[in-house]
Amino acid sequence: MLRFKSLGSGSTGNATLIEAGGPPAFRLLVDCGLGLRQLSLRLAQAGLTEGDIDAIFITHEHSDHIGCARQLARRHGIPVWMSHGTYTALDSPDFEGWLRTAQDGVAIDLGGLQLTPFTVPHDAREPLQLTCTDGAAKLGIMTDLGHATAHVLAHLQQCDALLLESNHDSDLLAASSYPSFLKRRVSGQLGHLSNDAAAQIAQAVHHTGLKHLVAAHLSQQNNRPDLVQHLLSQALGCSRADIVVADASSGTPWLAL
Repeated sequence: MLRFKSLGSGSTGNATLIEAGGPPAFRLLVDCGLGLRQLSLRLAQAGLTEGDIDAIFITHEHSDHIGCARQLARRHGIPVWMSHGTYTALDSPDFEGWLRTAQDGVAIDLGGLQLTPFTVPHDAREPLQLTCTDGAAKLGIMTDLGHATAHVLAHLQQCDALLLESNHDSDLLAASSYPSFLKRRVSGQLGHLSNDAAAQIAQAVHHTGLKHLVAAHLSQQNNRPDLVQHLLSQALGCSRADIVVADASSGTPWLAL
């Protein structure tokens, strides 16, 4: 069985836990953008400890995604996958032999879980998002990108679940107190997905087997869960209650595939 749980998603920190197979289960942490104390607390709420993590995948170098990954890997001997560009953007820190290099389109086999990273347009050195499969179900993880390319949409086809960025409402962002340069960055082609853009992506990859759609990385200043659920449910032709919103402090419940 494949299941996943956001431990938190937003500008204050992002981490998604994926569990496959078992017993014993294999557990992958996608992004580690929390402090060690907060990560331990949220893992405990999920019934786990730091030592239960078998591998880490880092999507890019921004602090709300890299967080405590290096400390966690060195403390528990956990392999960490990231692109070469992400590693160099971090000034090539010492992972004490636990660093692994991920590349666009090159599958990674991990304990019954296969990852396929893919490049996305975002203002980072070499950002990667990914899909995960246990052979029976497929999960897509896609946060932090300015727009969806044909390459991105191709990788997201036939997902049984999708964790999808829905960062901002365009009108709220335009009316916000953000300085002009930041508004341009967030809404730009290398920034973050608006609710409308997320809905277009959801509609483009929707199929009858899509079981869960999780809206992630919502801006606390420039978005609201009700706006996200309205647009995404319209895109999929489902109830608003069917759209799960990942909270910045509590993430989501476990969602099984």
